[in-house]
Amino acid sequence: MNRNINDPERVIRFVVGAVISSLAFWGPQNYWYLLGLIPMATGFVGTCPLYSALGINTAHRKKIH
Repeated sequence: MNRNINDPERVIRFVVGAVISSLAFWGPQNYWYLLGLIPMATGFVGTCPLYSALGINTAHRKKIH
């Protein structure tokens, strides 16, 4: 799989997924916290299936200095 997510976005996805997944410990006792695994996985791997389907690639954008 080719990466299609840039590094800052990967970090943001992982943190957001971790916050959502933390609902298992301090939030309502239901299974919605499992949705946090999706952004965590895409942030960890660096590939988003939805981006691939839509033809979006943020990994190769030029850095602004």
